[in-house]
Amino acid sequence: MKTLIYYTMNRNQSFETLKQYVKQENMIKHSLASEAVMQALAIKLGQDADKWGLAGLLHDIDVEITNADPYTHGQKAIEILTQLGIDSEVIDAISMHNECSAKQERTTVFQHALAAGETITGLITATTLVYPEKKLAFVKPKSVVKRMKEKNFAASVKRENILECELIGVPIAEFAELSIDAMKTISSELGL
Repeated sequence: MKTLIYYTMNRNQSFETLKQYVKQENMIKHSLASEAVMQALAIKLGQDADKWGLAGLLHDIDVEITNADPYTHGQKAIEILTQLGIDSEVIDAISMHNECSAKQERTTVFQHALAAGETITGLITATTLVYPEKKLAFVKPKSVVKRMKEKNFAASVKRENILECELIGVPIAEFAELSIDAMKTISSELGL
């Protein structure tokens, strides 16, 4: 594993920091799932898996402070993460994952990846929970892609964010498979 030189915390410190700000167990699980997906996506795209994983892990650090208000969520994170010495590219991707508060469109591969990666975790989790076994091991990529078309299923999941995977060269079926496989690696932590 390479030395982390662009931010001041190692992974364990980052996770402990997340838990200082986020108390809801499901939000912590979402953050862990997002971290896993972002690391897998970074590897696929030849990017820095530690850096992208950090963005996935900390992207919702201000969700409880802002009460998930769509107009402020993501912007308080900028202050928190800047004070912690987190890399500016990570902060930028995190601030842009919520397009409502960012008030501008995503333009970079990192920004699109985080928006797609953190969002698909919700759709995969919802899909997993409708299976009798409620285990990621049984979820097929085609089921997730099929659920993408069902607007009433996991209605709060923004399908357009997930489809940003295609803007970075990853077709939706491949993205669903990569994301499921990434989440399977931490299925016990996710309780799935």
